[in-house]
Amino acid sequence: MPEASVIIEVERLSKVYGSLPALRGINFSVRRGEFVVLLGANGSGKSTLLRLLSGLGKPTAGLIRVGGWEMPGEAMAVRAQIGLITHQPLLYENLTARENLDFYGALYGMSGAEREGRIQELLRELGLLKRADSLARTFSRGMKQRLSIARATLHQPDVLLLDEPYSGLDQAAAEMLDAMLAAAKREGRTIIMSTHQLTRIPKAAERALVLSRGKISFDDAIGRRDMSVIYRSASA
Repeated sequence: MPEASVIIEVERLSKVYGSLPALRGINFSVRRGEFVVLLGANGSGKSTLLRLLSGLGKPTAGLIRVGGWEMPGEAMAVRAQIGLITHQPLLYENLTARENLDFYGALYGMSGAEREGRIQELLRELGLLKRADSLARTFSRGMKQRLSIARATLHQPDVLLLDEPYSGLDQAAAEMLDAMLAAAKREGRTIIMSTHQLTRIPKAAERALVLSRGKISFDDAIGRRDMSVIYRSASA
């Protein structure tokens, strides 16, 4: 693929916790605008990989580049390009929904007027407008996850990293996330989403990457493939 089309490059990436290897020298690249679904059993290294890509952790060995910026040395520049959704909503419990988003918008360098308009838009899209001035600690798990989605997409990042994003979402919120991911794909954003639920692979996903015991056991276009068969064989 042309070098200019690559937005994420991973080379010989390893991560060891104590004596336990989580990632074992993996290599892959992601094209700008590509939607990659990351599959694997618990403990396969999915969450570790996403944490390293987002700059929240440092690799034991290897290289990560995002948008031409290299980590960990240029992690701040990388974080400005990324929106991250994890199991933890990364919200301030004693701030309101609106205050949380305003705080993160300021961190992303958005102007006051830009933040105000974007916050209003996201609260409306995610069904949180009526609770905009309620403290985050009063929100249900599903509502916190919706607010987390707003936090991650507030600055309209080039790259979205999602770690089991459907966890805790009700049907309505899951459908909202489906629509947002489809829109992000149409807008040319790059998406990497981990899941262990094969039924939750969005239709917009075009490539599957399966991790097994810290190594890549499958990496190819999804097409018309039976992902359950691929997942079982690649995770064996």
